[in-house]
Amino acid sequence: MTYEEFYGEEYRRLKAAELQVLEAIAQYSGRDEQRRGERSIEYCRSRIKSPESMMQKLKKRGLPVTREAALTEVHDAVGIRVICSFFDDVYRTAEWLKSREDFEILEVKDYIAYPKESGYRSYHIIFRILQGAGQGTVVELQIRTIALDFWASLEHELKYKKDVENDEMIGRALRKCADEIASVDLSMQTIRDLLSEKAAV
Repeated sequence: MTYEEFYGEEYRRLKAAELQVLEAIAQYSGRDEQRRGERSIEYCRSRIKSPESMMQKLKKRGLPVTREAALTEVHDAVGIRVICSFFDDVYRTAEWLKSREDFEILEVKDYIAYPKESGYRSYHIIFRILQGAGQGTVVELQIRTIALDFWASLEHELKYKKDVENDEMIGRALRKCADEIASVDLSMQTIRDLLSEKAAV
C-alpha cells in the first residue's frame, strides 16, 4: 500500500508539516550558531510513518486500522529526530520549540532525566502546528545527543531480531551500555563547560 492510498489527501498536509518543522529548525539552528558561534543541532532526520508501520501500531493498540485513527489517535504520523552534540543543546532546543507561538505543546516526556527501564534516553515533544501549510497536524519530535542516538538506533535494530536467546542477559547488557554512554555524554558536557568558562575569563 502506498502512502497516498493510506493517508489519502491528508498525505500532502503531512508532507507540508514535515517540511515546515524542518525549515523552522534550520532557521533556529542558523541563528543560534551566529549568536553563540556554536551549533546546537548537528543534523535532523524525518519521516512520515509508513502505512505498514502505522497499521501495525494501530492493531497493537487495539484501534481501528483506519486513516482517521492514524491521524487522531496516534501522534507520530510525522516524526522528526533532532540530533545535538551535548545535553545542554538538547534542552536549549527543547525550550526554543516550546516557546514558539505557532506550535501548541501537547505532551513532553524527558527520558534523559528519567530514562526508560531499557536504558533508552531521549527528549520527546508532541505538538500541534497552529499555522501554515501543516496547520492542524500533530508532530512527534525527539531530541537526543549523537551518543544517545547511536545507542537508540542499535537497540531498535537488535530488539527486532527474532528468536533471540538470553533475552534478559542482552537487556542487562544494553542497559549497561546505555548508562556508560550517558556517563560519557555527561563527561563531554563537563569538558565543554570548563572550556567555556576558561574562554570567558
